This record gives sequence, C-alpha cells and structure tokens, in this order.
Amino acid sequence: MRVLLDTTFALRGHTGTGVYLTRLAEALERLGVEVVEARNEGRRAPGGGVRRSVVNAGADEWWTTVELPRRAFRERADVVHHPLPALSPLSGVPQVVTVHDLAFERLPEGFDRGFRTWARIAHRAAARRANAVVAVSRTTAQDVMARWGIARERIVVARHGPGQEPDATRPRDAEVAHLLYVGDDEPRKNLGLLLAAYRLYREQAARDGGEPLPLVLAGSARACEEGVRVVERPEPEALGRLYAGAAALVHPALYEGFGLTPLEAMSAGVPVVAACSPGVVEICGDASVLVDPHDAPALAATLGRLAQDPALRRDLTERGRRRAAEFSWARSARAHVDAYTLAMEAGAHG
Repeated sequence: MRVLLDTTFALRGHTGTGVYLTRLAEALERLGVEVVEARNEGRRAPGGGVRRSVVNAGADEWWTTVELPRRAFRERADVVHHPLPALSPLSGVPQVVTVHDLAFERLPEGFDRGFRTWARIAHRAAARRANAVVAVSRTTAQDVMARWGIARERIVVARHGPGQEPDATRPRDAEVAHLLYVGDDEPRKNLGLLLAAYRLYREQAARDGGEPLPLVLAGSARACEEGVRVVERPEPEALGRLYAGAAALVHPALYEGFGLTPLEAMSAGVPVVAACSPGVVEICGDASVLVDPHDAPALAATLGRLAQDPALRRDLTERGRRRAAEFSWARSARAHVDAYTLAMEAGAHG
C-alpha cells in the first residue's frame, strides 16, 4: 500500500494537526505502509489579516487542485490522505479525509463568521465526496453522521496516541511546583474561565494563610496577571519538565473532538482537571476531575483541593496512566490502514 500523505500542516510546528501527522507517518511506516509525504512549502503561516488569508486560500487551492494530483500521479499512489477535509480532482485515486472536530458547527460563536461559513460548506462537501472518512473519536464520528449525513459504514474511528509522547517513565517531581495550562487562547479553549478561577483560588489561599501555586501557560496563550507565568511554545523536553512539576493540567476547553493534551498529560502521570465536554469525557473516562465549563468558583475549589491533597493527586496519576495506556499511535495507524483499505475498495467499485 502506497499512501500520499499531505503533511503541509506539519510545517506549523507543535500544533495538534502537526503532531498527528508526524506520529501517524512514523507509525504507518513501522507497519510497512509506504508513506510518501507531500507538503506545500510555499504556504505561509496563518495570521496577518485579510491579505494573508487571501494569499493562503489561493495557495491552498493551487496545491489541492493542481500540485497534489500531479504528485499522486507521479508517485503512483494507491490512496491520498488529506489530514483535514479537502478533496483533489484525482482521476481514479481513492481519497481519505480526517475530521478532527466540528467545533465551528458546535460552537459557531467562537469562530469568525466567514471561516465557519466556508468550513461548513467546504469541509462537509469534502467529507461527503471522500471514499472514506477518518474520525479521531467516537464523538467526532457521531457529529459527522448527525450534522453532515455521512453514513456510518464510510467512517473509521482512529483515536490518537498520547500527543508528543512525553517520557512516561520520567519520575514526577517530589514537590509540585505549579498548575499547568497547555494550548492557545482561541475562544473555545475558555482561557478566561481558567484565569477567573485562578484568581479566586489565589484569594482563597491567601485567606487560608497558604501559598498559592503559580499558573504556567505553556504554548501561545498570554496573560499578565499575578502568579501567572508564560512559557512560549516549549519544546518536548521543556514541556516534559513542566509536566513533571505540575500539580495538575487544567484544560477548560468548551469543546474538543478528542482531547490530545489531556491524554498527553495522563500519559506523563499528571492529574487532569477538565471542563466536561463529550470529546474529553470519551478520552479521559473516570481518570480526570470534570468541572462545569462555566463555573469559575467550582474550578477554583478543585484547584485548591488538588494543590493541597497529595493522595488525590496520586490517585489521579495512577488512573490517568492506566487510561492513557489504552491509546497508542500503533493502534491509530492500524485503524488508518482500515480506512485506506475501505477507500480503495470503494474506489474499485465506484
């Protein structure tokens, strides 16, 4: 089996899609799948206003409709895999798309109107026309079926492995040093709730005569508040050190299709506090503390408990590691092979 994998999004670094592409390609090759990576080196980073968006839209259109089909023909690919919903005018080459989440459908207020309108039309059309659809969770599969009308038999659920695969054997620090948030500050990540809860937690700690733990924001999120420290886009080794000293990973996102960061934390033995959303519940099960995504006082109380209760942290660490052991990139790769096979069979009969 020879798969042309569009790895353009890996150029963006340690995004969820970038990690997915890197780990998936490695795992597929270990299974003996021939992976031919194709990436649009000319695509510029997102941001920069309307002009940059227009330029990137043009680059994406050229890549999808002209260059990717050319490479598929040249490489004699058996199947083309788009890591986000897209479709190329490929004659006779089966295509697979991955759907990570339908956040722009579930939380439209968190997205630019133009983007969500485009995504609703373009992503749905690509998924409907693809020979097979990879959903990264049962949550996403159910959304794809209910909102886009994709038949169950055309969907393969392929759940991720544990993010950047932090060193699960790294010992936890003897003393916890901070609370940890990993991610950006896009609206659905609900960073405002975390900051409000953290202020309440600090106030309660002061009333109790204790010393509150600092909050570390690791990634691209920013905040200038007392007790908050920013670590910009840490490399995996630095992130591993942050995990080792964390009393908990706090993940307040309003909606996730999967929950890659909580899985990464559980794999590293870090207790997880997360907002209750379907994707996170599916991934974490009973191995995390779930809170109302709109209740800052409840989150603040939970942070206080975890900061002060070593027994609770040990229990969550043990449960989290057991839960994380159920996920791997090898399992994900095997499910992707099922999707590629499904697409090739559909192409042969289509």
